[in-house]
Amino acid sequence: MMNMKKHMKMHMSLYWGKDAIVLFPEWPNQSVSMYFLAILFVFFLGMVIELLPNQPTIKQGTNHIKGGLIQAIIYFFRIIFHYFVMLAVMSFNIGIFIAAVAGHTLGFFLVKSRAIFVANKKQNLESSVAIDEI
Repeated sequence: MMNMKKHMKMHMSLYWGKDAIVLFPEWPNQSVSMYFLAILFVFFLGMVIELLPNQPTIKQGTNHIKGGLIQAIIYFFRIIFHYFVMLAVMSFNIGIFIAAVAGHTLGFFLVKSRAIFVANKKQNLESSVAIDEI
């Protein structure tokens, strides 16, 4: 009865190390390179979650069914990525946790800095038009 495959202990508190189970039973399989790949994967997912829009911009005049379908598909993938990151963080591995937080943070930074850039560009265009009218 006890001749099962190598039994990995599931941690119930935060720990550091490559001996983790992230999303799939044999992944990263106690390999440093696969553990690094798992960290990059979680980082990338966290960043993509922030980059995917909450409210995708739909062109005016778009068919309401087509627009709703596009929004639903983007939302579908965003939620899948959210749950993947949540499940990965539930491995209680500190490296995975840091990767998730860093990915979300970088994604948030990119989205907000882009929004500020667009707002400043719009404001500069409006002020230059006002100066030209004088």
